[in-house]
Amino acid sequence: MQVMPNRVDLAACAHHRIRVVRVPTYSPESVAEHAVALMFALNKHLHVAHLRTRMGNYALSGLVGVELQKKVVGVIGTGAIGTQACRILQGIGCNVLAHDVYPNATVEGMGIPYLSLDDMLPQCDIISLHCPLVPSTRHLVNKDSIKRMKRGVMLINVSRGGLIESDALFDALENGQIGSLGLDVYENEGGLFFVDYTMYDTQMRMQKWDRKFKTLLSYPQVLVTPHSAFLTQEALFNIATTTCQNIADFVLGKPLANEVKLPSPPV
Repeated sequence: MQVMPNRVDLAACAHHRIRVVRVPTYSPESVAEHAVALMFALNKHLHVAHLRTRMGNYALSGLVGVELQKKVVGVIGTGAIGTQACRILQGIGCNVLAHDVYPNATVEGMGIPYLSLDDMLPQCDIISLHCPLVPSTRHLVNKDSIKRMKRGVMLINVSRGGLIESDALFDALENGQIGSLGLDVYENEGGLFFVDYTMYDTQMRMQKWDRKFKTLLSYPQVLVTPHSAFLTQEALFNIATTTCQNIADFVLGKPLANEVKLPSPPV
């Protein structure tokens, strides 16, 4: 039973004839709200201001932000989460653009235009990633696509770390092509996130923290959260409820509405 079946060896399950079910959607609102929260925090330098005031520094230098209202926001991926992000952003007063290989009628009904990436990227003040990680989207954000973005763009990723080529970020952050970066996921987060490393010494931490991640954390215009975008009371309730229903359906011999299609087992 998994929320993210990509973490399960589906071929092995097929070989041993183990059925796999999932929780297909548990709180699109939680993840969409987290994406917008990162936008607000970066826009107003809240993470920097918080650390300063805790240290007794109440100066305003370096804390000038910009208003989100009327900013052009590109939402890449308009499934359940991306659609909810579009709703929130429109409510704030942003001009929202969308990109998806499968346009969503709900989003179109909101008056949001779908554009190609070539047309979208140069227009956006903010780009928010909400698409799945598949071969065609791996490293969707790379050195080439970053060059096509508006200078000083804010980039948000609450979807999958592999959507961004990590090596492409450093020059862009240092030369100002990317003005700010908000991440809830990281390309090499396996074995890193979901663990408290404060009890470990520096040497042990460095065995888990790759240099790219350590470098990203050093930039003041970067805000990283530990894959916690989904983590709300409502989401946890939905996960537990759906998981229990999946188990009950299996035990009672009912059709498994959330069964994952497995590769054909060996003959």
